[in-house]
Amino acid sequence: MNITKEQVLEALKNVEDPDLKKDLVTLGMIKDLEVAGKDISFTVVLTTPACPMKELIHKNCVNAILKYISEEANVNVKMTSDVSSSKGSGPMLPNVKNIIGIASGKGGVGKSTVASNLALALVKLGASVGLVDADIYGPSQTIMFDVMNERPMMREVDGKNKIIPVESYGVKLLSIGFFADTSQAIVWRGPMASKAMVQMFSDADWGELDYMIIDLPPGTGDIHLTLVGAVPLTGVVIVSTPQFVALADAKKGVGMFQLPAINVPVLGIVENMSYFSPPDQPDNKYYIFGQDGAKNLAADLGVPLLGEIPLVQSICEAGDAGRPAVLQEHTPQAIAYMEMASKVAQQVSIQNAKVPLAQVADVKW
Repeated sequence: MNITKEQVLEALKNVEDPDLKKDLVTLGMIKDLEVAGKDISFTVVLTTPACPMKELIHKNCVNAILKYISEEANVNVKMTSDVSSSKGSGPMLPNVKNIIGIASGKGGVGKSTVASNLALALVKLGASVGLVDADIYGPSQTIMFDVMNERPMMREVDGKNKIIPVESYGVKLLSIGFFADTSQAIVWRGPMASKAMVQMFSDADWGELDYMIIDLPPGTGDIHLTLVGAVPLTGVVIVSTPQFVALADAKKGVGMFQLPAINVPVLGIVENMSYFSPPDQPDNKYYIFGQDGAKNLAADLGVPLLGEIPLVQSICEAGDAGRPAVLQEHTPQAIAYMEMASKVAQQVSIQNAKVPLAQVADVKW
């Protein structure tokens, strides 16, 4: 029996991407197909290196060939990725595929910690990532990445001087903390703070990025409105803790991004400080601040629950030491952050399949 490429493609039409709900051939994810006798090789190009369904897709591809063509076929499937893009980054960020805002309804819920660990987790999964610390009045990412004493350099790009983001653990980073005295409070009116944030986009040479993470200030205000009117957000992630008061403010945060004039997709909710497990009893979970708060809120709002991050002292210590907790290999907190990052990347791919062109919001008020 002579196996043809056409037969292989027909067989692979029976393999569906679990997230995008279409077969791999229709999605254009099959590349470099080669057939030599009973030897079949091809590459599956996923929409994110963080795809949580990678092993399932690989298994289904092999099974499809064995079932629909020949049980004697030798199948070699290479799994790679090309991050899908919202294609709407515009002239300000032309080489950034996806822009993700990390927001919270109130302060103190660990939003910046989630943002730093998300950025680094995506790097560990193989993506190129930038992080903008847009929490103008309370910048903290320079501490979390141990770059407080660094100062961004400048270089000329197309005749203009551009800021070069500082790189730490593979994450490209810009923060107002690089340009302000750490001992001084930043006392700026809204327009000045908003202008400073925009300059971290317009006056920087970010290069090519799969994901840009924006660590937003808590609440809903000038910075948020300026952001959605300046760059096309692929979506936002809302961070909350399980308490009722935090969830009530998180709901307001979701509501702001869902306003018709803003209309930014909410990728999901992350519940931080979800539960406590004693070091000597890692299988025991104590829900100090309540149980299933964010899970129930996500269900009510019709958005995914992206992660439940445990309350662990070492997360705080890691942030203070400038070494994000996701670097603590095989710990419950590192595993939780990696799973969260995979789910965020998954939702980005789903969103890009539904709405391939993100837009800036027409915010006049």
